[in-house]
Amino acid sequence: MFGLESDIFILLAVCLFAACLFEFINGFHDTANAVATVIYTNSLKPAQAVLWSGMMNFLGVVTGGVGVGMSIVNLLPVDLLIDQNVYHSIAMVLAMLCSAIIWNFGTWYFGLPSSSSHTLIGAIMGVGLGYAMLPENASGAAAINWDKVKEIFTGLFVAPLLGFTLAVILMFLLRMSVSKDVRNQIFSEPKKNQPPPGWIRTTLISTCTLVSFFHGKNDGQKGIGLVMLILIGILPSYFAITGVNDLKKIGPDLAQIQTIVSRIDTTALGVDEKNHIKGINENIGILMPVSKGISSDTTEKLHLRAAILQISTNTKKLLKDESVKLSSKDREDLSQLATKEEKGIRAAIDFAPFWVILMISLSLGIGTMIGWKRIVVTVGEKIGKSHLTYAQGASAELVAAITIGLASGFKLPVSTTHTLSSGIAGSMVASKGIKNLQSKTIKNIGIAWILTLPVSILLSAGLFLLFRAMF
Repeated sequence: MFGLESDIFILLAVCLFAACLFEFINGFHDTANAVATVIYTNSLKPAQAVLWSGMMNFLGVVTGGVGVGMSIVNLLPVDLLIDQNVYHSIAMVLAMLCSAIIWNFGTWYFGLPSSSSHTLIGAIMGVGLGYAMLPENASGAAAINWDKVKEIFTGLFVAPLLGFTLAVILMFLLRMSVSKDVRNQIFSEPKKNQPPPGWIRTTLISTCTLVSFFHGKNDGQKGIGLVMLILIGILPSYFAITGVNDLKKIGPDLAQIQTIVSRIDTTALGVDEKNHIKGINENIGILMPVSKGISSDTTEKLHLRAAILQISTNTKKLLKDESVKLSSKDREDLSQLATKEEKGIRAAIDFAPFWVILMISLSLGIGTMIGWKRIVVTVGEKIGKSHLTYAQGASAELVAAITIGLASGFKLPVSTTHTLSSGIAGSMVASKGIKNLQSKTIKNIGIAWILTLPVSILLSAGLFLLFRAMF
């Protein structure tokens, strides 16, 4: 297959299996949050809920694109993303996947709503840390794309706060706006083995559907990004760029980037800014012959991928510098053409074949149907001292769906677990105040939240150094 040596083919198969396993665990780990309320309120039987949620996750992944996945991939430095050594790429991917799987499975086993997003991002940062510690790497901290780290963590930390706040507001509005009879219905605890009234049941199923769909659009893309890392590292001649025809399509974009950059007055710029401009022009010079069809040499696809990444990186640095004088229109055009995932010149490298999307969506969907019970009990009974009411479940899921949907639109990864759990906590506080939270569960979730990043970073860094030594 693809003319690979047998040992590399086996390692490729192991890496792809591990990526599917991560997404499978993500399914029964994170997606359990989406089905928790409909199962706990008897709106759907467990088998129905997980099957429906799995289908919605599948649909979300298939229709979600690859922007979120690529934003995670781009946490890594360009040098690590275009390493010509296949075994180094395998070491990188295995370290990330193994550390993420170990932590995800462990927190699921103990019933803790830990975040797969935090785990994966910590694992990627760990690889960057391990890379910085290699004797041959002199760049040190540059082994992690800190600008992308800040951008991603903004989404990861804001989402739970938004979920908590919106749930409190929504619960307050419900209490103020509905009649007494309706209020008595929606603020009552579910009766054992009895479904809720039809309209409440419809509402809860609808919110479960939205959370599941947007979970697929957001979390599913992370698995797609992982698989593309594997394929780019092991099979760069097939997957480093989309193809010659797509490179021809970005020719006009390259020319426009060059035109805008030529308008910059360099007389007042420093050495770094001039080097950024030089880097953009040099890499456009590499890509232009291929995009115009003058050169058809695409054997070094990693080299062409590197050129696009370098243009994107240098453009981002230029746009952040206030000493670079450009009109607001030029700045916006330059950003769209060179820095936005899946757009402009990035369209040639930010892609995923349909079979990858299908493989990940199936792994996530099947995982949703297994192992949900531990997390459902935690969400339904152990976050608040009182059992989850219909209003609390619907409010928490609605704000989670809105938050995750918005994050997907901005191509930011967020934690479904933390967003929904914080929504549940907000609904509990809105009902009876802060005293209505179970301190032990909140403490355990908080500890898992705090430990996820450092543990996954250190575990991934250690595994990366170990695998690099082995390979």
